[in-house]
Amino acid sequence: MSPRTDPAPLTGMLTDLPVEHRDLLMGLAREVDHPGRVRLFEEGGAADRFWIVRTGSVALDIQIPGRGPAVVETIGPGGLLGWSWLCPPREWHLGAETRSPVSAWEFDAGAVSRTFAGHPEFGLAVVIVVARTIGDRLRATRTRLLDLYGPQTGHPMP
Repeated sequence: MSPRTDPAPLTGMLTDLPVEHRDLLMGLAREVDHPGRVRLFEEGGAADRFWIVRTGSVALDIQIPGRGPAVVETIGPGGLLGWSWLCPPREWHLGAETRSPVSAWEFDAGAVSRTFAGHPEFGLAVVIVVARTIGDRLRATRTRLLDLYGPQTGHPMP
């Protein structure tokens, strides 16, 4: 079944796009499946694609020197996985690992970006949705890092 006619309910990023832009984006999608506990990308790697999660979950993590990876957010159904493709240098800002088997729509970032040129309203709509996701990820990362490194409750600060 093609992504455009998939009976899975629309959630997250897809519900935020007008129907004509959603149809254009989904025309560029390809369905993919990943087993659980698979690294999808590493911080600093080339960001040339992105996904919209259909089922399952993906943990986003940041490498903390001397401590290893720390999960900063978990992406579930309807969530956008990957925004680093949008802005130079187009390198992943975080790492990602599937927490469970994942079914997703995968998008070639170059194809999506090239489509922006012929459809500027589509490009603007996608950029606005991705920018909202970037803001959400920054807040989640900040909160997680404060949890890890902030003052411990119950212990007075010197």
